[in-house]
Amino acid sequence: MKKLNSDYIERVNQLVNRCPYFELLSMKIRDVGLGFSVLEIDLAEKHLQPFGLVHGGVFASIIDAATFWAVFYEIEDQNAGATTVDLKLNYLAPAVAGKLIAKGRQIKLGKTLGYAEAEVTDADGKILAHGTSTLFILSGKGLVVDPPLPPKFI
Repeated sequence: MKKLNSDYIERVNQLVNRCPYFELLSMKIRDVGLGFSVLEIDLAEKHLQPFGLVHGGVFASIIDAATFWAVFYEIEDQNAGATTVDLKLNYLAPAVAGKLIAKGRQIKLGKTLGYAEAEVTDADGKILAHGTSTLFILSGKGLVVDPPLPPKFI
């Protein structure tokens, strides 16, 4: 069975956690591996809509990211990326403060499509949202960084 290179994971997570969109939302990858991911957002006033609740787009963003990262690390081609084809979610309870924790789980990965789900809870484990996503695997659209990334698998 293939084993992920921890140096690769560390480098990619550093890049992602510092990307402008993740910083805008205060979103962080906390854990990833083959077929799973855990992301968090520490909620602040910037996440609220006019009625004082966390905006639905914040839930959609963390579900989109958690499903993506649950699929990404198992894509064998290091030079491939992925993009979301569809995103379906259900809002199950509101949030106003605290933390959003999204746990992504890969359901299926093929040569061109991946399918995953994510559950969003608060810090006490209360389920706030659930979603699924189909991702299209993009050959030749992997991360390009300088210096180059180490091998994905060892």
